[in-house]
Amino acid sequence: MLTGIIITSYLLAFITGIIVIFNTRSSTKALAYLFLVFTFPVLGMIVYYTVGVNYRSHKMYSKKLEIDKVAYPKLRERIGEFSKNILNKNKKRLKHFSKLVHLDNLENQITINNKTKLLINGEQKFEEVIKALQKAKHHIHIEYYIYENDTIGNQIAEILKEKAQDGVKIKFIYDDFGSRSIHRKLVKDLKTSGVEVFPFYKYWWHVFASRVNYRNHRKIIIVDGELGFVGGINISDRYINPNTYNLFWRDTHLKIEGPAVLMLQRTFIGDWNFCSNQKIGVTEEYFPIRDLLDSDSGEELVQIVASGPDSDHPNILYSIIQAIMASKEEILITTPYFVPDDSLISALKIAKLSGVNLKLLVPGISDSKIVNSVSHSFYDELLDIGIEIYKYQKGFIHAKTMVCDSRLAIIGTANLDQRSFDLNFEINALVFNEKLAMELSNAFYDDLNNAIKIDPITWKNRPYTEKFIERVARLISPMF
Repeated sequence: MLTGIIITSYLLAFITGIIVIFNTRSSTKALAYLFLVFTFPVLGMIVYYTVGVNYRSHKMYSKKLEIDKVAYPKLRERIGEFSKNILNKNKKRLKHFSKLVHLDNLENQITINNKTKLLINGEQKFEEVIKALQKAKHHIHIEYYIYENDTIGNQIAEILKEKAQDGVKIKFIYDDFGSRSIHRKLVKDLKTSGVEVFPFYKYWWHVFASRVNYRNHRKIIIVDGELGFVGGINISDRYINPNTYNLFWRDTHLKIEGPAVLMLQRTFIGDWNFCSNQKIGVTEEYFPIRDLLDSDSGEELVQIVASGPDSDHPNILYSIIQAIMASKEEILITTPYFVPDDSLISALKIAKLSGVNLKLLVPGISDSKIVNSVSHSFYDELLDIGIEIYKYQKGFIHAKTMVCDSRLAIIGTANLDQRSFDLNFEINALVFNEKLAMELSNAFYDDLNNAIKIDPITWKNRPYTEKFIERVARLISPMF
């Protein structure tokens, strides 16, 4: 009996090993899974089928818009022509970042006539969000990874309920893993008030393994198709300082007015069609194309880049690498989770060795000891070539931002880790504007006043036990 179980487990492990080899893009990741599967067959298979299977190639999720034969050509023609004209007329403004703009397809095309506003922490974000929601006339679209059943969560929910009663069409997507606290009461209250609410994925015990690994990490709000919000701040009291968690939460968000909101809307509608099984297309109701393309709400060039398991390529990773490689002077990066793959590490090293001043701001206080240990294992090779690394001390820094050459500002939901690049549904805003880039740069240097710069020599001389733990954590990091 026992012998039969052992033989069966290793036979299944062998089959799993073949699946790992054929379906894992990264050789490092594949080796990590193979080691675990053949060393601890049962545990290894559970881990692999829970968090390891990459369904990108299987197209387990398709956010293709259900667009009628009239609407789609019109959108493609108008946005495509609009984008080409922008590229031709703004070569000097785009400068050496023009290749970054050409990197992406229709879904990520560049737009002009936008107006953006940098929002620091929940104190600034929620004030702007509440104003915008209260002014909504036609529709409100909300999509969040974490939506808490707390003070700010209920305050926004009350506005949504009131607006729904007034006839405003409201669609609300929440991640079933990240927003567990709203399952029972808040969601029911919203539905009763006329708000359409769907989880991105509804996970049950029998499908938990294949679904919880693919999380909708996006944070999007769209009001009347003309105003939008995107960034790192979820809807939770912890983002408002001071808070009951006794931890200062440092984060960054972006308010956008103008045609770039069409691209946020496209992403939202695609996600909505998937989780609701509805077939909403590109209509004037949700895509006021004529009004936005002809508007003069601002002059900023904005590109929205979205990616996830449904993407043919990891668009956000590629856009970040292209931005790094195109930079000539300075790169300022803030990220709460730093678990890069080889391509991103190489891009950072090449930039620094080419004379670019490169600074990385990471948490000194982290909400994940394992991720923190993995991140530490990458610091040596960066410090060795002169990349400056700072650890934030005032609280937890959760912002996901990058400033390149004081001309390009990137603000979004994606961390610099393999989960964000391969597994999560993410979205970033790329703003080609010196004013906003300078504001974000100033915020970065303000944060350095509350950070400690890592001394390369001291770092090298840290205890061997710490180094060993970090290296072990790094070995298993490809699996998560």
